[in-house]
Amino acid sequence: MTELPLQNTLVKSSNLVSRADGEGSVQVKLDPKLEIGTAKVFSVYGKGGIGKSTTSSNLSAAFSKLGKRVLQIGCDPKHDSTFTLTKKLVPTVIDALESVDFHSEELRIEDFVYEGYNGVMCVEAGGPPAGTGCGGYVVGQTVKLLKEHHLLEDTDVVIFDVLGDVVCGGFASPLQHADRALIVTANDFDSIFAMNRIVAAITAKSKNYDVRLAGVIANRSVDTDEIDRFNDHIGLQRLAHFPDLDVIRRSRLKKMTLFEMDTSPELEAVQNEYLRLAALLWKGTDPLIAEPMKDREIFDFLGFD
Repeated sequence: MTELPLQNTLVKSSNLVSRADGEGSVQVKLDPKLEIGTAKVFSVYGKGGIGKSTTSSNLSAAFSKLGKRVLQIGCDPKHDSTFTLTKKLVPTVIDALESVDFHSEELRIEDFVYEGYNGVMCVEAGGPPAGTGCGGYVVGQTVKLLKEHHLLEDTDVVIFDVLGDVVCGGFASPLQHADRALIVTANDFDSIFAMNRIVAAITAKSKNYDVRLAGVIANRSVDTDEIDRFNDHIGLQRLAHFPDLDVIRRSRLKKMTLFEMDTSPELEAVQNEYLRLAALLWKGTDPLIAEPMKDREIFDFLGFD
């Protein structure tokens, strides 16, 4: 069987359109009916393993402590974004759809939305088996289901916790819904190098969508000197700093948010930093205009004797 050239394949697909989201970019088209509405929407990105899910879940808990109605959407096929909130690995949207042979009208809210700590509503989008589909489709179906069941109408804050540092059309799709993008990073070469590429992806999306950079969350780092130097160079700002504390590691093992752990002075300081960050984001941050570096440029920039 002769395969169609890639260009012809894209032309024949009804779900893909060429967009000016970046030179040569082909993106999953956003259905205007799937706009989230009045909630404040944040997408959390960062290098794989940097602590995005820990950050997202504790930020969700902090927003809930401020009295906000919060929805967290995990966008990783591992579906482990929300387990510290729910105390379990909840079934994914893909699991729920498969159970009704993808007849979404047969689903109920409780089939794919789970209540977690302090009332935070949790959804795991999941993903197709490796090599078989697009994560952007899954995110789109998740938002569609939430809209159909009117859940977004009763939500103040939506947090997308996005897979690793993947910035393809599929996993960049939460940026089509977000107001602000947050980048989690450590104070090391690999994390900052990945952050630079994520900045480039967000900048490309901002040409066609409302998403803008909010800033950087320093995580698992004693110091922030390299993060701050990079931020100053390209036009970013650090919004919060969470050090590498053992209590944070233990909270994951205990399947708890930091707000449920036994109190201590160092834990109270971290909790207060999350509450401060949530209050700052709720109040609103100015959009940042950053100029990402070329790969070779940042390679040299991060080097030192």
